[in-house]
Amino acid sequence: MTPEYLAEARLFFEQALAIDPNNIDALSWTATVEAALGVLFLTDHPHEHLTAAETKVLRALCLAPDHAWAHFTLAVVLICTNRVARGMAECERALALDRNLADAHEMLGVAKNYMGCAADTESHINEALRLSPRDISAFRWMNTAAFAKLLIAADAEAAVWFARGIEANRNYPLLHFGYAAALALLGRLDEAQVAAKTGLALDPAFTIRRVKGVSVSGEATFVAGIKRFVKGMHIAGVPEG
Repeated sequence: MTPEYLAEARLFFEQALAIDPNNIDALSWTATVEAALGVLFLTDHPHEHLTAAETKVLRALCLAPDHAWAHFTLAVVLICTNRVARGMAECERALALDRNLADAHEMLGVAKNYMGCAADTESHINEALRLSPRDISAFRWMNTAAFAKLLIAADAEAAVWFARGIEANRNYPLLHFGYAAALALLGRLDEAQVAAKTGLALDPAFTIRRVKGVSVSGEATFVAGIKRFVKGMHIAGVPEG
């Protein structure tokens, strides 16, 4: 989940589309790449990528209305652009088409964060992990659970989830930045600074400004939680940008 790898993946999908412009999987996954760039704090221009993702995935769904992954990808875009109710409906549609699509359960947890119901997020993450305990995306789901705990000021629980995610994938920068924020808010400053430096070694371009740029929800609890996250990163030494 780095800009470089995502760009390489996008190139391969675009090559597939050059051969077959109606290749549904290539369309859907190109949209997924754009969505990932837009929501994972990997760029200073997230909304451009989210707009591109929506355009591509809607085309895919026009060609294949029952494509579960396309519905999931549309859910990601909708939820992360403050159209949460519609996004949750797309998650449910994806699960109706593929009941084992664990990513859709995780995305329902993300939706709960945006709605200000972060206390409900953990159950969705646990369901995703129940369905696919060794999933290659499990580290990302754990990051969602950890972030939910930060939103409700359960910082000790957040630190446990972040540490668990790091154990699953030590190369995902967001886990280290989240861990740094949680540790800083717990007063464990030395450990927080180490975590922040580890995250910056993995993604030197990361800044707090990127977090502020993606967080579009106006729900008061969510906004307050984002401010706690930002405060923790500031304390840990993550640059503002």
